[in-house]
Amino acid sequence: MDSALIPDGVKRCSPTSFFLWTVPWLALLAWGGISAILCLGLGLNQTNMSNIFAFALWIVFDLAIIALGAGAFFTGFLTYIIGKKELKNIINAAVVIGFICYTGAMGMLAFDLGQPVRSWFIFWHANIHSMLVEVSFCITCYMGVLAIEYLPIILENRKLSEIKEFRLFGHNLHHIMALFAATGVFLSFFHQGSLGGMYGVMYARPFAARAGFYVWPWTFFLFILSAIAAGPCFTILCTKLTEAITRKKLVPSSAIQLLAKISGWLLALYMVLKIADTLGWIYGVVPKAGQQFMDFFREGPYGLWLLVFEIIILGIIPMIILLIPKTRQHSGWLIAACLMTCTGIVLNRFMFIVVNLAIPVMPFDKFWSYLPTWQEWGLSMAVVGYGMLLFSLSYRYLPLFPKETELNTVGI
Repeated sequence: MDSALIPDGVKRCSPTSFFLWTVPWLALLAWGGISAILCLGLGLNQTNMSNIFAFALWIVFDLAIIALGAGAFFTGFLTYIIGKKELKNIINAAVVIGFICYTGAMGMLAFDLGQPVRSWFIFWHANIHSMLVEVSFCITCYMGVLAIEYLPIILENRKLSEIKEFRLFGHNLHHIMALFAATGVFLSFFHQGSLGGMYGVMYARPFAARAGFYVWPWTFFLFILSAIAAGPCFTILCTKLTEAITRKKLVPSSAIQLLAKISGWLLALYMVLKIADTLGWIYGVVPKAGQQFMDFFREGPYGLWLLVFEIIILGIIPMIILLIPKTRQHSGWLIAACLMTCTGIVLNRFMFIVVNLAIPVMPFDKFWSYLPTWQEWGLSMAVVGYGMLLFSLSYRYLPLFPKETELNTVGI
């Protein structure tokens, strides 16, 4: 029965081997399930969050995977709106990765709220003055768009495609995919930016607040740029990992190189603006708020090395690798650059959320530090387990990579 579900012309491992592969990811889900029961049953005292660290590991993880999932909308934009046809060989994988990231983020937000049964309040009792309401609305709508984009991939399953109605419906969806891609770009543009836009209204944290252009703080544009630079890198990273595990060539090099080149230029633009914003923050925002630059790094585990690591090691170095054709075409260097870029975005979100909250607002307050509990890690790692399971199932039973048979038959 299992072999009847596998796409024609491809080889997959035995059901036993596949089950053994899923065991670690099922274990992560079990860990997350136990953590979820404890957090919902006993409350957020199961975490180390507090009035100081109301935004903690879950929100860092949430913002990070939303940024990494931007590969879906940006690859869709390049494929269907700009017309980069070679990216059709990787767009299915990008959509699945984006769907995983956004559904995982929404799942974590439900537990962060503490009362997921009241999640609908965001829409029914919307605070129209809240940027987070706009973010929640856009994320939820875009998750729906990703589900619609994922649906025709599911309907291409070998057994489902035998049903005429499913086959025709999936075929018709493909013809209007540009409409959904454009909708996804619109929704993603605003929610990625609005997450950074919070720092234009954080008046209670004057040393973190940013000015900007009209009503948009500089961080609005920085969050968008960082997401569209790192998102394609994460898609490349997942594709290369799948190729390494399966020992197959799944995507033509032209598609990978195009995504890497575009990410390199976007990362270069982001780094220029990020450095300018950091200098403006050091010499403008911080002194005006009555702080000194080193106040942010004087205590706790948050050393100056974090800023150096984010900008130089995880920003400038991968940018150079992605911009130089020779290094970009070398598989090892490409993977290293993508890994550094994605890690840099995660660190960026950590700096904005956790380190900013650690700084005392009042002179008599102490410098805070934060260490997540195993329950917080459990819910975060459950998203990793969920992602690995869904992507593995999609690769096994769906035509995720259209050129897989051709590439491995011709031996390219």
